[in-house]
Amino acid sequence: MEQYTGFSAHASLATIGLWMKEKEIWKKIEEQVTIKQKTIKHTPHDKLKDVFINILSGGRGLVEINHRVRSDKALQMAFGRVACAEQSVASEMLNACTEMSAQQMEEVARTIYQEFSQGYRHDYEAGYLLLAIDLTGLLAGKQAEGSTKGYFSGAKNARGRQLGRVSASQYAEVVCEQLYDGKVQLEKCLPGLVEMAEKVLNLDENRRKRTILRVDGGGGTDGNINWGLLRGYYWISKVKNWQRTSKLVAPITDWQIIPELAGHEVAWAPTPHGYEQPMRQLAVRWPKPKGDWHYCVLVFNLSDEMIFGLAGLPPAGQAGQTMSGTPTERELLSAIMKVYDLRGGGVETSFKNSKQGLGLNKRNKKKFHAQHMLVLLAQLAYNIISWVRNELSKHKPEMAHFGMLRMIRDAFAISGTLQFDQKGDLVLVVLNQAHKLAKTFYETWQSTFARDNLSLILGEI
Repeated sequence: MEQYTGFSAHASLATIGLWMKEKEIWKKIEEQVTIKQKTIKHTPHDKLKDVFINILSGGRGLVEINHRVRSDKALQMAFGRVACAEQSVASEMLNACTEMSAQQMEEVARTIYQEFSQGYRHDYEAGYLLLAIDLTGLLAGKQAEGSTKGYFSGAKNARGRQLGRVSASQYAEVVCEQLYDGKVQLEKCLPGLVEMAEKVLNLDENRRKRTILRVDGGGGTDGNINWGLLRGYYWISKVKNWQRTSKLVAPITDWQIIPELAGHEVAWAPTPHGYEQPMRQLAVRWPKPKGDWHYCVLVFNLSDEMIFGLAGLPPAGQAGQTMSGTPTERELLSAIMKVYDLRGGGVETSFKNSKQGLGLNKRNKKKFHAQHMLVLLAQLAYNIISWVRNELSKHKPEMAHFGMLRMIRDAFAISGTLQFDQKGDLVLVVLNQAHKLAKTFYETWQSTFARDNLSLILGEI
C-alpha cells in the first residue's frame, strides 16, 4: 500500500491503538474468541474491533459507527484496520455470538486483567484489597432475551437485564462482570460474583484473609454474610432483612448526631445478631419527608485501624484522641459512616462511569449473548482507559480524577494528523498543540514512541 497521511478528530486515541497493538491485546481476542460467521469483506474479529473503537471514541449506539469510525480512516489504521464495517454488518456479527463466544471473551478479559492490572498485583502484605460488589439495571425491550420485569432505579414497571460487577475500588478497575435476566437480585448472585473474582485475582485462603468485601444492602442476607465470613473475608454491608433491622433498632434510645453526615443519627445495636463471627452492628436513621424515620443497620468485622485506613483518615487516635490514645467515639463513628458511604465511590461510581462515559446503557441487543459481548467490550474499554489515565496522571496529576466521560470527551478527542508508511505502520503523530491536554500526551508517550521509531510531536492543526 502507499504511504498515507490523514487528519483524525481522535489523534490522541491513536496512541491507545498503538499501545494495544504493541501489547498484542487484540491478537489474544482473535486467537481465543470464536464467532461463527461467514467472512465476506470483514472478518468477525474485524467487526468486533470496529465496535470497540466506536466505544473508545465516544459512540453510544452501534449506529454511530457509520459517522464516528467509518469517516476516520486514520483512526481505523491506527488500530490496524484498513476499512470499517457498516453498522448493520457489525450488528449482525454480534447476533452471531454464542454462549461459547461470550465465555471465551470472559477468559480473554481475565487474561488481560491479570497481565496489566494493578488489582492483580495488589500487595496484600502492605494493605487490604477492597472489592465492591453490586448490581445495576440495563433497560431493554420486551422482545429481548432475558428481559424481565425487575428493579430498575427510577423506572417503574420497566423491563431489562441486570449487570453484576466486582470492582477493585482502590484501583478504579472492573475485576469481573456477569449479565443476568431482569428479575435477578444481588442476594442470589453474590456468591457467584465473588467466586468469579476469586478466579480472576487468584484469591487463595491467605489472600482472602486480606480482602474486604463491601456489598450493597441487597446482598446483606444472613446466608451471604456467613458465607463470606466462612470463606475468610472481611465484610461490610447493610442488613437486608427489614424485620431484623426493626428488631435491632427498637431498644435504642440514645442516638448520636454525626455532623459529617447531615440529618443522620447513629447508635450501636445493644443486642447484636449472631453471625459466624462477632460482627459490629451500627444502626443509622434519617428522617422521612412526612415524619418518622428511615432505618438501616451496618454490619462489619473491620478493626478500627482498617476503618480509618479505608476512610483515608489519620490512624486511629491521632486526631481527636482520648488520653489513652484510642479514637474518640465520634471520631470512630464518623470514620465508619465515611467507609460505607464511600461504597458509592467504588462500584456505584464505576457503573455511572460506564453508563455516562462508555454508553453502556445505550447499546441494547435483543440476543442475550450479543448483549453480553457488548458488556465485555465495555469492561475491556473501562480498564484500558483506567490504565492509560494512570500513565497520563504521572505528568498531569489532576487527570487521576478524570472520569470515563472526561477521558473520552477530552483526553481521547485531541485532533491531529497521523502518518503511515507503506506497510501501514504508524510513523508520525502530530497532536493539536492548542488542546490543553496535548502536552500531557506528548510528555507521557514521546519517549516510548521514540523506541518504536515513531515520532510524536505537537503542532498547529
